[in-house]
Amino acid sequence: MQAKPTVRQGRLFEIRLAQLLDNTHQLYRLANALDWSEFDTAFGQLYSPDQGRPAKPTRLMVGLHYLKFTFNMSDEEVVARWVENPYWQYFCGCEYFEHELPIDPSMMTKWRNRIKSEGMEKLLEITIKTGFDTGVLKRRSLRKVNVDTTVQEKAISYPTDAKLYHKMRERLVCEAKIFGVELRQSYTRKSKQSLLMQSRYSHARQMKRAKKEQKKLKTYLGRVTRDIERKISGKKPLVSAFSDSLQKARRLLEQTKTSKNKLYSIHAPEVECIAKGKVHKKYEFGCKVSVVSTSKDPFIVGIQAHQGNPFDGHTLKEAISQAEDLANFKVSEVYVDRGYKGHNYEGEGIVHIARRGLRRVKPSLRKWLKRRSAIEPLIGHMKNDGRMNRNQLLGTEGDRMNALLCACGYNLRKLLAAFLFWLFFQIFRKEACA
Repeated sequence: MQAKPTVRQGRLFEIRLAQLLDNTHQLYRLANALDWSEFDTAFGQLYSPDQGRPAKPTRLMVGLHYLKFTFNMSDEEVVARWVENPYWQYFCGCEYFEHELPIDPSMMTKWRNRIKSEGMEKLLEITIKTGFDTGVLKRRSLRKVNVDTTVQEKAISYPTDAKLYHKMRERLVCEAKIFGVELRQSYTRKSKQSLLMQSRYSHARQMKRAKKEQKKLKTYLGRVTRDIERKISGKKPLVSAFSDSLQKARRLLEQTKTSKNKLYSIHAPEVECIAKGKVHKKYEFGCKVSVVSTSKDPFIVGIQAHQGNPFDGHTLKEAISQAEDLANFKVSEVYVDRGYKGHNYEGEGIVHIARRGLRRVKPSLRKWLKRRSAIEPLIGHMKNDGRMNRNQLLGTEGDRMNALLCACGYNLRKLLAAFLFWLFFQIFRKEACA
């Protein structure tokens, strides 16, 4: 005898979101277009059902990150707005409207640290597959790609020697209080006064006086550093506790104007100083990011954060390899700017370097060389509409994750715009028929 199919009992006096919402809304359509089951398969091995409290649904965590980087919000903002927006709740897999916060905002940081950049590549891969499934991205568009690099700036203040000396001394004094190390003198009042006077003298262009105050700040840091080293010598627990801070302090005291591998931030030592030749901003502090997009209809198919400020041409091989793995294709032609002369790419694709004087180039190639500049506004959208302009995530792993999630946000905004255009087209057609 065949068993009767089970019918899920609904909540009394409540309507399901699928029946309540407009099924032509772009976010509703995007929620149905994404293949959410692949995330359970990819991230399921990272969870253990026998340990701790039950984990939150994978779709909820992925959906919150998609919304965060699509609409350029912080962890706190996206969780707070999730409660107010039924379309966001449906996008994250809720069946009924919820009136409470889904998670604590700090859980998003913990989830990112568990998934890491390898998992974020999966999030980008699904957006590319969704582009293929919905027709927004064509397979033939992958034959020609544009590649460029930009700077992903870190969330740090503009580094000056005076501020770095003062902050490093403050951190050493704070750690000394925590571990019970009595200092001969902390220089808290004197250092604060010298920093204030140094900034005033610099503003008034009295550079000799400013340099004198800066030298005082360096002296205060050196005295506190040597005092701590004397007090903790021979005590292994304290030596290991102070090792990171003392290493940064020594690195800061030894660096000069012409030194390499400088320290530009106390809490983010991985930050590099990158000169991009811009008139309004000569130097940017962060890491270099390579972006790969389709040339015809700009859709991001690869993005990587690189540490150590490498030469642009030396990032091309890794960038193309990652894009081919994520989008499952083989590149035919690559269009880059003159910063990629002397690149290390040795694949099947042909690398075309944009240059001045395109009159001697045949018209078909000239068209695509001019099209290379289409990647520039794409990068601008990731910085202005996304979160690449000021990376808040910690460490080198945070640089990689933020770059990948910014690419996810750009692709999702492009998908939403395509769905919205389809909706306007349907309305226009109905009015024309009437």
